[in-house]
Amino acid sequence: MKILIVDDDESLSSIITTALEKEGFNTLYAKTGRDAINKARSDAPDLILLDQVLPDISGNQVLKELKLDEQTKNIPVMMITNFSQEELVSQAINEGAIDYVFKYKVEIADVVNKIKNALKKDASAPSAQ
Repeated sequence: MKILIVDDDESLSSIITTALEKEGFNTLYAKTGRDAINKARSDAPDLILLDQVLPDISGNQVLKELKLDEQTKNIPVMMITNFSQEELVSQAINEGAIDYVFKYKVEIADVVNKIKNALKKDASAPSAQ
């Protein structure tokens, strides 16, 4: 399974990448929102871990664009951020994020478990045809 990590914090991304790869996941990395959208289209990850604050466009804008694109709309997106503003959380969930994780409140092992659980749910969901 392939996870796209989208975050401009390279040190945190590296820690998450290491933890996911130890669990057998393949990882991709994007530092900007535009790069994330392009990689989602070209590499078809099984899940996207998306930061809210990126150097070019917001995570919510990336999420919105992914969900409007036929090619990427079914990829589960989990937000991971330090911003707990209620409006950002609500907007992300309304735009289709499957979860909203606060970096400052969670251990890396918990993030890995959330990803595993999300992928299990996604795999057991009936496919729409």
